[in-house]
Amino acid sequence: MAGHFEATPGGGAAVALDEVEIAILRSLAVQLLELIGPGDEPAEGEDPLAALFAEGPSEPPADPALARLFPDAYSNEDEELREASSEFRRFTERDLRGRKREDALVVVRTLDTLTPAGDGGAVLTLDAGECRHWLGALNDLRLTIGTRLEVDEEGEGQDGSLYRLPDSDPRKPMVMAYLWLGALQETLIETLMPD
Repeated sequence: MAGHFEATPGGGAAVALDEVEIAILRSLAVQLLELIGPGDEPAEGEDPLAALFAEGPSEPPADPALARLFPDAYSNEDEELREASSEFRRFTERDLRGRKREDALVVVRTLDTLTPAGDGGAVLTLDAGECRHWLGALNDLRLTIGTRLEVDEEGEGQDGSLYRLPDSDPRKPMVMAYLWLGALQETLIETLMPD
């Protein structure tokens, strides 16, 4: 179980994590929360139902990582499609941000329940619902890190040498996190697939 998820009865999954892995995952999830931004809570006295139907932004985010997390719905090659993307974003981005925020919060909350044993490790056990949140957060973390690393469709950097970086390269820790998160995501998906 060390380093990869295994299925548990009831549609959940479990993974053994050491103290460093727990700290890295928690830190990445908190950074993702900071990137996504705070939720829009209704102001005091504001009708919560009206806040629920408030419109979101109509322009894509300027930050490339946020633009990857909240992409345009349509290609922006012509004016009509740009307007359709803008309308779609206006009515969906708030909910999508809320879902991504909830996914990252579940990661933080489940990690916070762990009590490391004498060796500094712990077993994280997730129910089926928590697994779905973890999958979403792992995906968002990989998209964000991949964007920062300029990973292309084939999973390589622009110069094709992303996975052959020397240890002295400042991108090396991000590449290692990107690969590790990918392995976690893959094993979590495998545990949730029916036999």
